[in-house]
Amino acid sequence: MNTIFPVVGVIGAGAMGSGIAQLAAQAGSTVLVFDTRPEATQASVSSVAAQWDRLQAKGRLDATATQTLKTRLSAVDTLAELGACDLVVEAVVERLDVKRALFSELEKILRPDAVFATNTSSLSVTAIAAGLQHPGRVAGFHFFNPPPLMKVVEVIAGLRTQVQVCQKLMEFTRQMGHTPVMAQDSPGFIVNHAGRGYGTEALRIVSEGIADFATIDRILRDQVGFKLGPFELMDLTALDVSHPVMESIYHQYFEEARYRPSVITAQRLAGGMLGRKTGEGFYRYIDGVIQKVPEAPVPEVGEMPPFWVSPRAARRAELLSLLKSLGAKIETGPSASPLALTLVAPLGFDITTVAVVERLDPARTVGIDMLIDDAATKRRVLATNPATRTDMRDAAHALFARDGKAVSVIRDSGGFVTQRVVATIINIASDMCQQGICSPRDLELAVTLGLGYPLGPLAMGDRYGPTNVLEVLFNMQTVYGDPRYRPSPWLRRRGAIGLSLTHEEN
Repeated sequence: MNTIFPVVGVIGAGAMGSGIAQLAAQAGSTVLVFDTRPEATQASVSSVAAQWDRLQAKGRLDATATQTLKTRLSAVDTLAELGACDLVVEAVVERLDVKRALFSELEKILRPDAVFATNTSSLSVTAIAAGLQHPGRVAGFHFFNPPPLMKVVEVIAGLRTQVQVCQKLMEFTRQMGHTPVMAQDSPGFIVNHAGRGYGTEALRIVSEGIADFATIDRILRDQVGFKLGPFELMDLTALDVSHPVMESIYHQYFEEARYRPSVITAQRLAGGMLGRKTGEGFYRYIDGVIQKVPEAPVPEVGEMPPFWVSPRAARRAELLSLLKSLGAKIETGPSASPLALTLVAPLGFDITTVAVVERLDPARTVGIDMLIDDAATKRRVLATNPATRTDMRDAAHALFARDGKAVSVIRDSGGFVTQRVVATIINIASDMCQQGICSPRDLELAVTLGLGYPLGPLAMGDRYGPTNVLEVLFNMQTVYGDPRYRPSPWLRRRGAIGLSLTHEEN
């Protein structure tokens, strides 16, 4: 196999380093693994060889290929033995001083045209390369865990990184069978940056007493199609990993409000409630199996009130059609009768504000989230305001569950759960495009492959309507007076023409 880097050194024999070594060997390179702990180096080589044996047993490799791969991989005892490498990838502890000292030592050993790659997930590539005689040879080469299964790799250019270095790493990624995406050197690069909107906004919603962890997870799985809710995801990655990333990106962006971490995760981290690996996080785990919180049953309602829909409701025609299909008695007059339950469907506004502005009776007003077409969701979400009567809440819940679709009822807020989280994801992604951190195409690839979102953020914006997303953000900014909901100029400019364009901006 003709590989772009014939000899590759991997420094750091943990899970990440071992995975990178496996991929490099499979791409045709001779791979030398080094770790300061000799026993870890040998264990890494043995674990990769065992993985190839498993692939052979599954019929994905034949015996000849397995033996060939094993001959390409070996352990070395000293850094000096990496002198012939064309590429060295470090996957050591995430500390700037350690990485800088390592590359300084390697510069004395390797030839000037050898490429240095750092697998850092949060440190500045520019800062890592600073002080080297040849900083242009250094680039970020960020794999995701486990590298053989996570098919996206971020290639990051520092301020002094040579163009050809990134080009070679992009091609090497393709030889590994993975998808490369190109990013500028910025906090969080693409995936960790774009991922800020999902968990941080969900944490804000919990902190405001709007809904609990399990309810938010259910809503975002069933309404949008995320594989895991944000709290299930944080339990999987563990808070000792995810919370420091939140803090790192927040501080690197000089306390930008939209990246603000949550006291909830800080407290749970301090208390050792890290997630699945400790048996307790946002959920409890028994033998590694999540213990789900049961949903509240659908209330029993003797006599249904008539329903009246606000003329300002989002997707009003669809909402009226839904009510008809559910067998509701619908009032069509200019205002609700004294007996009617009033339905509102705002974008970004809280139910209380809508009731006051539209001069509705708050005690009989219930909100429903209509950002997404009801036919495309597995769950309906209702919201009460502080004055909503219990009988009205129960009637709305019972009616909208009549066809068997799940229903969640949350407390009043500026924007429903889905509206807030989706709008925040799209806004952060748009701001990344505004900053030129990456191309829109690479953003979509990185997020769908690296985070497993059902759609890239820009495609998500196009599906749910850029103008709807902008309305949610503008109204939430009005409700909260918080700059974290300030719409990105890129989103405002592209809103009328579509976000996920196939061509790049000049």
